Amino acid sequence: MSGLMAGMFVSILAGTVVANALPRIIADLGASQSSYTWVVTAELLAMTATVPLWGKLADLYNQKLLLQISLGLFVVGSLLAGFSHDVSLLIFSRVAQGIGAGGLTALAQVVMAAVIPPRRLGKYAGMFGAVFAVGTVAGPLIGGVLVDTSWLGWRWCFFIGVPFALLAIVLLQRTLKLPTVRREAKIDYLGAFLIVAGVSALLIWVSLAGNSFDWASWQTAALTGGGLVLLVAAVFVESRVPEPIIPLGIFRNRTVTLTTVASLFVGLAMFGGTVFLSQYFQISLGKSPTVAGLMSLPMIMGLLVSSTVAGQLISRTGRWKAYLVAGGILMTAGLGLLSTIGADTHFGLLSLYMAVMGVGVGMLMQNLVLAAQNDVAATELGAATSVLSFFRSLGGTIGTSVLGAILASRVATEMSKGLQEAGIPAGGGAAGHGAVPDMTTLPAPIREIVEHAYGTATGELFLVATPFALLAVLAVLFVKEKPLKTTSGMERLAEESGAAGRAEDDAAAPLPAGTPAAPAEKA
Repeated sequence: MSGLMAGMFVSILAGTVVANALPRIIADLGASQSSYTWVVTAELLAMTATVPLWGKLADLYNQKLLLQISLGLFVVGSLLAGFSHDVSLLIFSRVAQGIGAGGLTALAQVVMAAVIPPRRLGKYAGMFGAVFAVGTVAGPLIGGVLVDTSWLGWRWCFFIGVPFALLAIVLLQRTLKLPTVRREAKIDYLGAFLIVAGVSALLIWVSLAGNSFDWASWQTAALTGGGLVLLVAAVFVESRVPEPIIPLGIFRNRTVTLTTVASLFVGLAMFGGTVFLSQYFQISLGKSPTVAGLMSLPMIMGLLVSSTVAGQLISRTGRWKAYLVAGGILMTAGLGLLSTIGADTHFGLLSLYMAVMGVGVGMLMQNLVLAAQNDVAATELGAATSVLSFFRSLGGTIGTSVLGAILASRVATEMSKGLQEAGIPAGGGAAGHGAVPDMTTLPAPIREIVEHAYGTATGELFLVATPFALLAVLAVLFVKEKPLKTTSGMERLAEESGAAGRAEDDAAAPLPAGTPAAPAEKA
């Protein structure tokens, strides 16, 4: 568990540690604003698109080796990023980091399910929720400190994850004992290519639309049309090959389908709603990057405590659906409360709203995976786990991009309105053309208008995100609660293999002498 948690911490850190360092990185490398976007998007694209592939590989090959390969890829990507002297190499290294992080995201939970029975899995899922919370809050803080420390600098934002990854490799080598899986199977390379290409086209569209090109443009038509054609082709291929990357039959399982839908909406609501909080703290409330990171602690602490406590209670009682429903309701309520914030919201009230949302997310997010893992065959643990992780990441990517476009539009509208009411000509020192303003350089009257604009727009983002959280609650309500299994994934796999083997032996065995033949079936 220590090795798995170190690996999970590394994958979370990769996505959060550069948040406060990117402006300095881009300036030092002399790169453009579009490069700024790609440094973030490249890692997210690679991680999201490869999660299903790692999940399928986990069902076919040695999971321990796959974990170590993904950690090794992360180390290589981190070292390349840290030594980058131009933005092209940095973006390439972020792709390597993303592929490694995709493996860690999928495989850590697959391996955990393989060695721990679902009945005991709740408390460990809670610990992973705590690691997620710590990595989320620690990343931006660590990044800010490293950038501001003259003898370290932004390159250490990438180097800092290397020791954790190497430690995870060593710990897993020494402690993780998994049987080697040897199955006669062919990897569906065509299906893998079509899935990655189709998902990447759609993610590139939602990441760049509204910034690099308009939502209604030929680029939008090309990327969405091409992406959908590729995904339709992927479904056609996956339905006909013997070893599909994503077994379509898995969606016949009601629990998997509903938890997948809920994970998509959780990603949309949670990531899409909270990613802009740091910007709200800095622009609307006038806080420094380090203070902004600390201000998110109520939400992170709520997530940490609720995921740990709910996990312990699930393991003790074996009941899990109530926590999913309560978590969904609290997440929806937290988003609804956050939709009331503005530039003058008191931090005490803001802390309460964030804590409510954090408690809800902590009870819901990890336990969706637990519910799905408990209801599938051991041979499909990897596929089920990776499907949920994939759709959660996909929802987060779409939510972040779409809500980011809404934020930019609302900020522009509110600022134009404020400038007009104050009798200040447009462009009079305020941020324009979608640029994020430097609040320290703005005159007091304009600064107040910008603070109000970002406060109002951020509140409206949470209002837009709230219905998605409500849809997650509706999906969870229809999940049927089933008793948690008391055998691990490895034990279930052995039982399933033994049962299949006995069935084949019974079918092949000759009938004893004197046994009448079975009557022929009538037409």
